[in-house]
Amino acid sequence: MSLSPSSNSAQSHASENEESEAERAAIYARTSSRNQIHGYSIDEQVRSCWERCDMMGWDVVRVFRDEVESGKDVDRPMFQEMMSAAKKGVFDVVVFWKLDRFSRSLMHTVNLEEELSDLGVGLHSVTEQIDTTTPAGRFNFRNIANAAEFEREMIRQRTQMGHHAMALEHKWPNDKPPLGYDRREDGKLEVNEDAELVRRIYRMYLELESMPQVAYELNQEGVTPENCDRQEWKTKHVSDILKNEIYTGRYQVADVDDYVSEYRIIEDGIFEDVVSTRHRFQRGRNEAKSIPRDRKESVVESVVSDYLKYTETNE
Repeated sequence: MSLSPSSNSAQSHASENEESEAERAAIYARTSSRNQIHGYSIDEQVRSCWERCDMMGWDVVRVFRDEVESGKDVDRPMFQEMMSAAKKGVFDVVVFWKLDRFSRSLMHTVNLEEELSDLGVGLHSVTEQIDTTTPAGRFNFRNIANAAEFEREMIRQRTQMGHHAMALEHKWPNDKPPLGYDRREDGKLEVNEDAELVRRIYRMYLELESMPQVAYELNQEGVTPENCDRQEWKTKHVSDILKNEIYTGRYQVADVDDYVSEYRIIEDGIFEDVVSTRHRFQRGRNEAKSIPRDRKESVVESVVSDYLKYTETNE
């Protein structure tokens, strides 16, 4: 039986690449904007990938094109369709023009490669030394992955060391300090005018013994913190404040646990009374405590109002 020149070329190339086992190929192409420059256009990507498949002797069975989609995650329509097809065993290898068309993160790609490998699907880049369809290619890819993992661990370690050094100076780790504080330019906290609101929330809870009721009354009064864009108080907001020991001056960041007197807003006795009250309810006591009538009425009015708006809109 005679072979065509293209068949001879494909067989020769496969032999040079340790006889790749993949036969059915899926092409994946992606653009992130409508104005991709030449060479990055989705048609050019598909053309280059198809030529590579012809050279490798692979049959293209599917083409997946994500146009104007970000590569920062896998929440892309055609990418998801491609993964679904992989799980059904539709193809043996995914071919893409360049790694950043497939995924913007190497570590992300490593995780995807492991998932696809379990499905018997390899990866192949047209422009880079990424080819997991051969033993040598898988070995090289693992080396790249190990190097990336090592770099990530080094970055994490440096970040942790930086956070620890910062914490030793009692600095706050981000630009969103707890209610009642401002973050100064040097990174340390400074008590602001919302400290009185924090004290009031503690007093309200000890009187009402109900976080939802505290949130409700703050909303009824239209209380808005000076340095907060929150539009409505929720039970969780109240809970976070009542549980945060920073208000007693206890600073706990990056394995550093110190007392910083200038951070104190709440006295220990008040904080301990709040903790005791919270624990009493957590143990199941006073579970029958009813919702105050005014809050019940407000909830009912809100539900009725929403229903009337819905019926008016859909008439």
